[in-house]
Amino acid sequence: MKKTPKTSKKNESVVRSLLVAVLLAIAVRSFAVQAFQVPTGSMKNTVLIGDHLFVNELAYGFHTPKYLPFTDMPIPHIGFDYADVKRGDVVVFEYPGERDLVVPAKHNVDFIKRAVALAGDVVEIRDKQVYVNGTAVTLPPNGRYDEQPLRKGLSDSRIFPKYSGWNQDQYGPIRVPKKGDVLQLDAKNIDGWRVFIEREGHHVNCAMDGSVSIDGVTATSYTVGRDYLWMLGDDRDNSEDSRFWGFCPAENVVGKAMFVYWSWYNPPSDHGDGYDPEETQSFHIRWDRILRNIN
Repeated sequence: MKKTPKTSKKNESVVRSLLVAVLLAIAVRSFAVQAFQVPTGSMKNTVLIGDHLFVNELAYGFHTPKYLPFTDMPIPHIGFDYADVKRGDVVVFEYPGERDLVVPAKHNVDFIKRAVALAGDVVEIRDKQVYVNGTAVTLPPNGRYDEQPLRKGLSDSRIFPKYSGWNQDQYGPIRVPKKGDVLQLDAKNIDGWRVFIEREGHHVNCAMDGSVSIDGVTATSYTVGRDYLWMLGDDRDNSEDSRFWGFCPAENVVGKAMFVYWSWYNPPSDHGDGYDPEETQSFHIRWDRILRNIN
C-alpha cells in the first residue's frame, strides 16, 4: 500500500520529535543534571548502597563533557567556574586514581565523598577526630566511626603519601596543595610526591646521588599548578578516600549531590561493590529515602 503524503509527513514529524527528545536528554545529561548510583557504603549513612541521586553539574561552573556521552572516550572540553566548592559539600567527582598510578586504571569513574578541606587548608586527624586549620570538624549528622582508634605510630603502607608512617585514624598534618604552592623536594620525600607531580604533566627522576630532576632539570622544589580538594567518606572506617589515594584536583568535580530520586537494595551474588553486610533483606525498595536531600 502506497503511503500518502500526509502519512509520510506524520512519520517524519514523529522521527523529528524523537530525535529532538534524544538530543535534549543528552544535553541535560551532559551539561546540567547527572544521575549517579551509589555503589559502595563509604558515605553511609548519608547515602546508602543502591541510592540513586541527582547531581547538579552547574553548582560550581559550566563545563562541556570530558568524555563522549555514555562512553569513556576522552574528547576536547572547555569550561569555567563561577562558584567554589565549600567545606562540607557532598560532591561527585572523577576519581583521580590509585595512589601509585599516574594514569588511572579506569577512566571516567565517579566517586562521591564529602569535601572536608579546600586548597591551602591544613588537615590533621588525631584519634579519628578531623581538624582543618587547627579547628575540630564536627562529624556529619549521619556520619559514623567505631569507638577504638588505631594507635599513633602504627603505620599503614596504603596511606598517602607513601612512607608517611600514618594511618587512617592518626593522619597528618598535611597541607592541601593550592596553585602556586611550593613543595620542597629531596631524596627522602620524592617518592611521596612523584605521582602527584607526574599527574600534573611532568617527568620526575631521582638519581643515585639523591638529586631530583623534573623534566630533566635538577630541582629542589616544585610549584603546584592546580588547586586540590581533600575528600573524606562519612563512614570513616570504611572509606577509600584522600587518606589512601591523595588529593582530588578541583577540576575533577562533576557537581554537587542534590537528592535521592530512587533507592533500592539488590545485592550482587559475588559480595563485591553493591553489597552491604548490614542489610537484613536480600532485596527491597527504600520508600522512605526517595526525595531525601543530601547534606
